[in-house]
Amino acid sequence: MAEYKIVPVADVPDQAEEVGMDPDHFEIRFMREPLELENFSVTYEVLRHGWRGRGHTHNVQEEVFFLVSGRAQAKFGDVLIDIEPWTAVRVPPATPRAFRAVGDEDAVFIIIAGPQAGLEDAQIIQDYWAD
Repeated sequence: MAEYKIVPVADVPDQAEEVGMDPDHFEIRFMREPLELENFSVTYEVLRHGWRGRGHTHNVQEEVFFLVSGRAQAKFGDVLIDIEPWTAVRVPPATPRAFRAVGDEDAVFIIIAGPQAGLEDAQIIQDYWAD
């Protein structure tokens, strides 16, 4: 028999407050444990319209941010890039990154990351958005 795990995103708790973000403007659902993933992680993230995510880097974890809906802008160091829906962006561990929703819609991302490293792998960059 095939092994698999099905987990509705809505069944996974939003952990915005637990990671120090405003739950009125940000939603994050870590799917790794509910899906029992062994080698990588998957995260559902929503930036409400006009909201900015925190700048951060990682020690070992690379990430792919896949914008499912809405419009977003990415900041990599001093470079700003507009992102359209159905676009994937790979970011290596040491590259500073943050995303923000632009326009009138929320930006909805699926983030795939590996290797699994946990929240302690991230370094937050204070005041990353200067404008």
